[in-house]
Amino acid sequence: MKKSLLKSAGLLLLGSTLLLGVPVSGAYAEDAGAPVRDQAPAAAPTAFVQLSGPSLASPGETFAVSVSLSGATGSATAGKFIFEYDPSSFEYISAAAGNPEVSIAGVNAETGKLTIVATDADGSLTDAGAVLALTFKAKAAGDISGINGYVELGADDGSVVQTPEQSLAVQIAGSAPGDLNGNSVIDVGDLSFLLKYFGIDASDVNWGSAAIGDFNKNNAIDLADLAALGKKVLYDNGQPFQLMEADIMSIQNAMAAGKLTSVELVQMYLDRIHEYDDELHSIISINPDALTLAKAMDDERQEKGPRGLLHGIPIIVKDNYDTLGMKTTAGCKCLDDNQTVSDAFIVKKLKDAGAIILAKANLSEFAINTDTLSSLGGQTQDPYDLTKNPGGSSGGTGASLAANFAAAGLGTDTGGSIRIPSSWNSIVGIRPTIGLTSRDGIIPLALSQDVGGPMARTVADAAILLDAVSGYDPNDIATAGSVGKKPASYTQYLDKNGLKGARIGLVLDSSVAGSNQEVLGLLNKAADDMRAQGATVVGVNIPNVADILKYPSLSGYEFKFNLNAYLSNTRFVDPAAIRNHSLTDIIAGNEFLTSLTNTLNTRNGVESLDTEEYKDILLFRTRLTQQSLLGLMADNDLDAILYPSTTGPTGGSSGSANRLSPFSGFPAISLPAGFVASGLPVGIELLGRPYGEGELIKLGYAYEQATHNRKAPELFPALPVPAK
Repeated sequence: MKKSLLKSAGLLLLGSTLLLGVPVSGAYAEDAGAPVRDQAPAAAPTAFVQLSGPSLASPGETFAVSVSLSGATGSATAGKFIFEYDPSSFEYISAAAGNPEVSIAGVNAETGKLTIVATDADGSLTDAGAVLALTFKAKAAGDISGINGYVELGADDGSVVQTPEQSLAVQIAGSAPGDLNGNSVIDVGDLSFLLKYFGIDASDVNWGSAAIGDFNKNNAIDLADLAALGKKVLYDNGQPFQLMEADIMSIQNAMAAGKLTSVELVQMYLDRIHEYDDELHSIISINPDALTLAKAMDDERQEKGPRGLLHGIPIIVKDNYDTLGMKTTAGCKCLDDNQTVSDAFIVKKLKDAGAIILAKANLSEFAINTDTLSSLGGQTQDPYDLTKNPGGSSGGTGASLAANFAAAGLGTDTGGSIRIPSSWNSIVGIRPTIGLTSRDGIIPLALSQDVGGPMARTVADAAILLDAVSGYDPNDIATAGSVGKKPASYTQYLDKNGLKGARIGLVLDSSVAGSNQEVLGLLNKAADDMRAQGATVVGVNIPNVADILKYPSLSGYEFKFNLNAYLSNTRFVDPAAIRNHSLTDIIAGNEFLTSLTNTLNTRNGVESLDTEEYKDILLFRTRLTQQSLLGLMADNDLDAILYPSTTGPTGGSSGSANRLSPFSGFPAISLPAGFVASGLPVGIELLGRPYGEGELIKLGYAYEQATHNRKAPELFPALPVPAK
């Protein structure tokens, strides 16, 4: 008996990472009555359970796990195998004998635990090869290292050896499709491995090594196999698609890898809008054709490939952009019959790029204020604090993107209407140089200051959007100035080392930076973060800043004339369909916010733009602002000027800094800078030279990648994944 016990002790299986067992001690010595303490222990057993299966498993994928005993010696006729696993990651499906010599005497499946009794009358469990074949289904992406095993073995003399209650070391023998070098990652090393066997077929002596790369199963390693693996290296990291905070590239990668369709993506965003917008009030209307358009984009992708990075991507646009098939209202009940007859130039460019206009966002009525309150859309709330407004006038776009209702969006900016809501919703907003993007087909506020631009959760997405929407439009002569000044792609400026060697001017003027200590603290932290990335940040004062900020916005002068021109232009509106054809008609109809009564009447009373007062503002304000900013940048050799996007956090003061960009016409980018103690977001703004969007994107991207200040609002979490 003692000899048999010593023999079976060699089958002990333990789970240390060194695959070592516990030595046999005095309990098994020759004289059982008196332990021999000084006797040398038996050699540590080297046997272990080996689980073989995929190194990567995708959600919903059914996969096999082979169970064998490796390194074991001696005879074992029975084994009780216990497997434990995380039921949130894996679902047990079935078990079968691994070879004809093995029989399964019983299976007990519990949640997270599987017990199987297996027998082999010949006593060869230890050398039978595969003992069991298990089938699991992955609920989340992962590998089989999350499945742990124990075993009790019965020797042929009837003795039992029970392993200690600890996990067995796992060897992953299988590999994910494409993981040719066995490192559990699909990478360029796998492609190099396959290239070594390019051109061989099943008759080659090396076919055993190359067969795993025969993706099209034609018994040869050909161009199709290289393309299939190249696609995996590019797009498929083995992880499931996650909607929350998804950026455009991750969406395109998921689509390219076959994990996601545009139809599925659109439905995910629609589900979030339907679930959450009753609280947020960020959306005025949803495109009734969104799913149909998504299906068309999926079909086109399948037949011809994607048009570009925006192919099948859902976009939310502010409801002052003309959009075929949808009303364009500027948030006013007075325009709820404005079923426009054309797309705004920017909207058409998005559609041509393959984007899907998912919805129209709420705005401050006629884009006049910064609170995002309208007679048609009501009051939009800020997703970080539902008791506060999200800024404006593009607050509907800002709030909806912060809450993950779409991939990216469009706003318009006359004073601070892109950058204020970007600051208060912890997103990125770009106000382009006047002339880089067309205003044609956008309900105007003041064309001398109006500009449309991208809003997104990341700098990269804003750059992708700016690529699509910028450029010359013969119907907006201001865009002629952009000819020859737009780069091949703004994405070429996405350099995480972009702050290295840069010179940034930190504005010290309190009239621009404000006096809120928390905001100033985040501004100074941003300056320190930029210094840590290799930038030189110097304090500066803007020349003539007091005189610049004394000037008013020209919306009080231009609004009536610009709006009347829009309402009378048959390229935009159907005069037979709309009931209001001028600001006078709108005031008479009294279908607008009562709080705007005095503002609309005052602006309707402006009789002419041919006045010295208007011309002096247009000329001297523009010249003074431009010369002051350019002189400051030249004198200090600056790449950009830095100040807070808003002088207060969400619901606080928007300040005066937002005037510098529209008064000069120069570009500016707002970036998430973090949160004050109350949990409300604040942004910083970088202003650059005319048509210097690329430089601002480079600086902003480097800052974003070094800080990752944006955090999604906790009030709008991911929706439960529907059961399949």
